[in-house]
Amino acid sequence: FVQIQTLVVIMADGAAGAAVMSLEERQKMAKYDLTATMGQYLDKHLVLPMLDYLLESDFFKVRDVLKSKFEVLQQTSMVDSSIDVFQTLTPDAEVPAELSEKRDVVVAQITELQAACEPIHALLGSAEVQKQLAQGPTQLRQYLEEKHAFKADSLDTLYEHGKLLYEIGMYAEAQPSLYVNFILSTDPARTFSALWGKFAANILNMSWDAALEDLVALQGYIDKENPASALEQLQQRTWLIHWSLFVFVNTETGLDDMIDMFLTKPEYANTIQTVCPHILRYLTAAVIVTEKKRSALKDLVRLIQQESYRYRDPITDFLQCLYVDFDFDGAQQKLRECAVILKNDYFLDSIQEKFMEKARRFIFETYCRIHNTISIKMLAEKLDMDQDNAEEWVVALIRNARLDAKIDSKAGHVLMTPQVPSIYHQVIEKTKVLSSTTDNRMGGDFHG
Repeated sequence: FVQIQTLVVIMADGAAGAAVMSLEERQKMAKYDLTATMGQYLDKHLVLPMLDYLLESDFFKVRDVLKSKFEVLQQTSMVDSSIDVFQTLTPDAEVPAELSEKRDVVVAQITELQAACEPIHALLGSAEVQKQLAQGPTQLRQYLEEKHAFKADSLDTLYEHGKLLYEIGMYAEAQPSLYVNFILSTDPARTFSALWGKFAANILNMSWDAALEDLVALQGYIDKENPASALEQLQQRTWLIHWSLFVFVNTETGLDDMIDMFLTKPEYANTIQTVCPHILRYLTAAVIVTEKKRSALKDLVRLIQQESYRYRDPITDFLQCLYVDFDFDGAQQKLRECAVILKNDYFLDSIQEKFMEKARRFIFETYCRIHNTISIKMLAEKLDMDQDNAEEWVVALIRNARLDAKIDSKAGHVLMTPQVPSIYHQVIEKTKVLSSTTDNRMGGDFHG
């Protein structure tokens, strides 16, 4: 499970999608698709839902995506799915003999392992064993060895069974065998591998609470209990960063948790800078959408500036335009491009509306900080809205955000009251920043 297969997504002719985008525009935006880049750090099974999502994309031809999906499926034991995709691509062709032969081999293997595991599962599912499980893994292992002559060979059989179930796409059925190996194996490498497998199975089964527990366990192992070299730790953190995205975008506090892990933990921020600066797309989206993490904005903008020579896209450029260049026209253009990126990104589609709403608010608030009188007509253009909707939006924002401003509808202006922070609040803010920086540096010294 921890040997991640490199995916190279081949999409022959590039973009060909919705009629609302020209071919030139689709090709321009297609270069921002991260599926191939992300696939280098994901288990091949985790790539499959991303490819399924791309089938509805505005960027690529369906046939090109299906070809990529077929290549990924060929690396798994999901033979029936491989045959289905092959027949979709070539409806008049015979199913290749090697696929039929591979299917026979897989069926024979799963039948054999299923028979071997039945008595083991029966034992582990018994009431007495479940009672011992409540006492903890060590006590359970001793009980099984003393009372039932439980051998390490049984764990090996369960592991192979769980791994094969995972490989054929039966993720929920694979989880119990992997869990038993995780709690009972005395081999650290097996425990670690089983935990990665269990994590992937829970993600693919959309068991988000269980997947979050696995994520926390993996992070603890990698950061605190890991005997691996610094290079291996870097690789493991890179995998965890990518796999964790599935959890962060599907749990209630996931975006907050993403910011805490990716930005405030030095070892993970360093990993992003060293190996995978493309993760800045997701970190930027999380900071824009999450109200509670506005304090992270300065650190994020600094990070985006530092890594702009290696990675940039419309989402990171939006913050660059707004908070570094104060280029509101540029920010407006980037926001339009952001809408296309969000719609076609597997991890960001669900927050598209919220992102656009928050991003418009960022533009408005930043503009208000440097202007006392603002034309609603001009603001509507900056926010890519019509004038009536822009006025309603500003009124609601002023009310909800309790901004010191008023609307002059006759003149078509927003009138801002200048706000100068008190010396007390300036000192408090600088103290918070200094304390956060000190904590991060100490964290880096102890855990880096």
